[in-house]
Amino acid sequence: MNISNVIEGVSRRDPRSIGRAISIVENHDPGAQAILDSLDAEKIAACLVVGITGLPGAGKSTLTAQLIKEYRSQKKRIGIVAVDPSSPLSGGALLGDRVRMMNHALDRDVVIRSMATRGRLGGVCGSAGAAVRIMAQSGCEVVLIETVGVGQSEMDIVRMADLTAMVLAPGLGDDIQAMKAGLLEVADILVVNKADLRGADALVLDMESVAQQRQERQGRSTRVCSTIANQGQGVAALAQSFKEINGQFQHSGEKAQRRLQARRYEVIDWAVELIRPRIADRVAQKQGFCGDPMLLAQDILAELGVESKK
Repeated sequence: MNISNVIEGVSRRDPRSIGRAISIVENHDPGAQAILDSLDAEKIAACLVVGITGLPGAGKSTLTAQLIKEYRSQKKRIGIVAVDPSSPLSGGALLGDRVRMMNHALDRDVVIRSMATRGRLGGVCGSAGAAVRIMAQSGCEVVLIETVGVGQSEMDIVRMADLTAMVLAPGLGDDIQAMKAGLLEVADILVVNKADLRGADALVLDMESVAQQRQERQGRSTRVCSTIANQGQGVAALAQSFKEINGQFQHSGEKAQRRLQARRYEVIDWAVELIRPRIADRVAQKQGFCGDPMLLAQDILAELGVESKK
């Protein structure tokens, strides 16, 4: 399959071509530049990108699967970028593809891409961003980026999104308290899932308090929604909230600003990814070095012609 056929296949919504295009860009293979140059800016601008994050066990995958179902009922073409952690030794994914999403795997208007971090974040944000744009080129009107937790790497990834939903569930205890600073920083919607469980009402009240604090400190509103994802309850209302917030962000210029910031993050991620092999080679050549690692890093960057801030 040559690059011209891949590019044409993406526009024709051919699943094999879409997967191949994403792989070529992710692996820096020949033809990656041609694929990226072929993307239509208007299609990318029209696509809504939603980040889905939250603590493990909150029901993110179930909620994502229900959102797919909801958007397909609206005849919308949808893409999903599922970012999995993986072993830094073997590179194998720890979670693998989300099984619940596989119910949609044969639907040609649902594009699912699982991306393993391979023990590192570098390059994942850039690859995920490229995957989103390729999905938009193939006609996806909505792309969901689902991460596996709320660590710093997940925060970095969801910053690529136009808006972010943080999924919570009752019974997670102190973990939620520890999350509050992050919630105030990145969440546009706080989703209390498993709202039929004991403690859900109290969690909603707690999250409304968090939303109020953000309004007072930052002047930014945060919605609080309730869902019972395994029953499909509240999912349509959540999708409508995405639409309304996206409209507000478009009108205020927030969406354009976030897209610009996301591109800046991607440039940094790709720069680190592309220079990583050269740095690794230099480190291997200096195995006998017994000094401070930071000083070694500065020396290597200087040898590569990269000025480091001290």
